[in-house]
Amino acid sequence: MLNWDDPLTPAAARQPASALPTNAADAPTGTPTEPPAAAPTLGARPVRAEDKRIVNGMADINQLAPFKYPWAWKYFLNANKNHWTPLDINMAQDVHDYHHKLTVEERHVYENVLAYLTTADILAMRNVAIAVMEKMSAPELQIYQARQAYEEALHTWTYQHCIETIGLDQGEIYNRYRVVPEINAKIRMTQQRLDAVCSADIDLHDREQLHTFLMSYIFFAAVFEGSWFYNGFSPIFALQRRGLMKGTAEQLQYIMRDEVMHASFGIRVAKQLMQEENIRPDPQALRDMWDQAEACETGYASYILRDPILGYSADLHVEQFRYVANRRAAQLGLEEVPFPGAEAALPWLDEQANLRKEKNFFETRVTEYQTGGALSWD
Repeated sequence: MLNWDDPLTPAAARQPASALPTNAADAPTGTPTEPPAAAPTLGARPVRAEDKRIVNGMADINQLAPFKYPWAWKYFLNANKNHWTPLDINMAQDVHDYHHKLTVEERHVYENVLAYLTTADILAMRNVAIAVMEKMSAPELQIYQARQAYEEALHTWTYQHCIETIGLDQGEIYNRYRVVPEINAKIRMTQQRLDAVCSADIDLHDREQLHTFLMSYIFFAAVFEGSWFYNGFSPIFALQRRGLMKGTAEQLQYIMRDEVMHASFGIRVAKQLMQEENIRPDPQALRDMWDQAEACETGYASYILRDPILGYSADLHVEQFRYVANRRAAQLGLEEVPFPGAEAALPWLDEQANLRKEKNFFETRVTEYQTGGALSWD
């Protein structure tokens, strides 16, 4: 245990010279020894940008520049211009709304949206921080993903802040993903689809395993973050449009803007990976992924909106999911969209992410990203 009153001289240095081992062979059995530091490579050339790759790169991962993916560095810089915390937003009116204005059906929607989101963002954080980042072989990619993992933790704090402030039973809300089949189905699909990304021993030099990794990453970027999260906040936004739960909705607007950047970044990584490795996702595997995602989202919407609320229904929710999924497929450059003919059932949803929100500076912060115009899906 660290004691600030201890002298600064290490204990080993206070021993007489005769007590110190002179070489590794003299060290006591079981005493760990530090491996020798790698000797400098004389004449080693600096990293070249062309040596970097999304995965399987040959460049030194410890050399940030020169950039091969300057867009990844811009994502990191842009994200850092838009720092926020849930404490920035006044939740007092939400407490009153929940207990005195929301109907039973609206409280059911509110609680279960938070129950799903808080579990899902922990999954996202662990997926990025523990699994995906260490498989990327360019440091500029890893640095943005480190910021992304932080933002997923921030989002989890935000849901917890809302749950605690409203006065909900935290243990019961956090446990719903285990006991509500419709929420559990989305979590189980996520875990199954992300198995390849999370595997520590996956061989990305093997074409079959690389394809499995690609499909897993496409699910994460285009379905989990790009469709489910993007669409997942809309029931709360529907309440906000009627003047209810505006503090929670503003919290989710901040999160939505982060998630838009996460999905955009992930799609760019997936496209770059396909180009560099000359690999494309199997059409049937894509079809199965989209169909399973739609089935999970339909079941989830039918549960949280088993009784429609004013201005919002399960049918609207699912149709909007299909529309957003088509956009993500097009942004990936895929030959076919999964749900031909799907229309924007919630034309106001994009406003939550893209349009400037003018607000009284002394009441709340403006949620528009300073750099929103720089976002690119290409």
